[in-house]
Amino acid sequence: MNCYRKYLEWAVALVALCACSASAEEVGERWGTAERERAYYRIVDLPIPEDKVIEAGAFATLPDGRIAVGTRHGDIFFISGVDEANPQPEYHRFATGLDEIFGLAWKDGALYVTQSCELTRISDTTGDGKADRFDVVSDAWGYGNYHEYAFGSKFGPDGNLYVALGLSNSYHSRELFRGWALKITPEGKSIPIASGMRSPGGIGFNEHGALFYIESQGPWNSSCSLKFVKEGGFMGHPASFNWYEYAPNMGEAPAMPESGSSIIEEKERIPELDPYAVIFPYIRMGRSITGFVVDRTGGKFGPFEDQMFLGDYTLSLLMRATTEQVNEVWQGACYPFREGLSTGILNIHFTPEGRLLCGGTNRGWPVRGLEPFALERVEWTGRMPFEIERISITPDGFRIHFTKPVATAEGAKPDSYVVTTFTHRYHAGYGGPEINQTAPEVESVRLSEDGLTANIVLEALTKGHVHELDLGALRSRDGEKLLHRHAYYTVNEVPTAGDSYKNE
Repeated sequence: MNCYRKYLEWAVALVALCACSASAEEVGERWGTAERERAYYRIVDLPIPEDKVIEAGAFATLPDGRIAVGTRHGDIFFISGVDEANPQPEYHRFATGLDEIFGLAWKDGALYVTQSCELTRISDTTGDGKADRFDVVSDAWGYGNYHEYAFGSKFGPDGNLYVALGLSNSYHSRELFRGWALKITPEGKSIPIASGMRSPGGIGFNEHGALFYIESQGPWNSSCSLKFVKEGGFMGHPASFNWYEYAPNMGEAPAMPESGSSIIEEKERIPELDPYAVIFPYIRMGRSITGFVVDRTGGKFGPFEDQMFLGDYTLSLLMRATTEQVNEVWQGACYPFREGLSTGILNIHFTPEGRLLCGGTNRGWPVRGLEPFALERVEWTGRMPFEIERISITPDGFRIHFTKPVATAEGAKPDSYVVTTFTHRYHAGYGGPEINQTAPEVESVRLSEDGLTANIVLEALTKGHVHELDLGALRSRDGEKLLHRHAYYTVNEVPTAGDSYKNE
């Protein structure tokens, strides 16, 4: 009976996942296709021995430069040679017997491992290269179902680790603190800090050092999103309200959200609720977004220093995101980056030489990549792509930065900048359509003398809407079209002319 129930729940989830679909050609046209992308960012395979299954769910760099990889099978491998020109990496199994690893962090000679059931400190006390000591750091949450994943962060500047806990079967909170985020202090104290998560795909820090997590499309989430984890906050899904009595530091449970309302309306009614900081339009920008990391490579990975990179499981691709704070509310934009990876991406990590290591699996749900599991690295070829580098909001529109100078002939024309908007219902149903579309006129544009920045003035900016920019008409001064012509900015707040706000 239990097997049948699990099969039925998996089937329901699969139907929901496949409810909206797009062909490879449609995704490729939207993104600019892998054929153009590979000239700027190549994908290099890291061979895996035939006797090993490495479905990578977490990465960490060790002090000696090796990469630690945690897998869904519960193994930890130390890998050397990932940055070699023609990689033939060596794999050393450090630990085994764990349970679906989605968090690795190194500190003081040990790995801190987030697995479904607990946060574990694992060390090698004898120096023989194999783990021999396993200390429970925190098991302050419940675990009773295969779908109750736990995702762990790196260490924050204050020495804390953070864990994001998925719901039971994606829909319920049947075990303690499922749907919550916990803070684990250096002393091992476990503190619940936020409720309302549904199915996290990763947790960590944005380019400004604030704590964020990735949320998956589903009930109360019409699309995948990047959300700020506010201490004392409510992330939007009320299934986990039943654990407030076990979190006295959090006070009373928030008011129940009204299904069918909007996130902008509900955040005015529910002070604990924070809106989605960056919404990823479904299909156009992934279907099941997972781990993320900030580019701190010092330019080794190209022109996107201090930006967030994110993987997508279902469509086997990578995206970028930038965030800023306006009126003390986080918001920002997402951008296509690279498709054509070989499997479903679970997590990503920058190597010591500034390459982006990507790993994952196709287990459980259908993915676009053909391999059952893979390790690959994405590396910059040194050739500068013509891209939208980032978008920031202004009181009357957007400031758009480019990686190469824009040709004046196209860049100075308002009709070269096409903006449309949409929003979603905030409701208990699974996913949801894009509604209330608008097409605000671009009234004027001011292109900087060096061609690297365009300030556009819009007829209107609409709170609670994703603003899609289509800049396909632009050309660089050396005649290139944009590698990716689309970007998507989520507007939660609009600054006024006298406001002080982060726009870089």
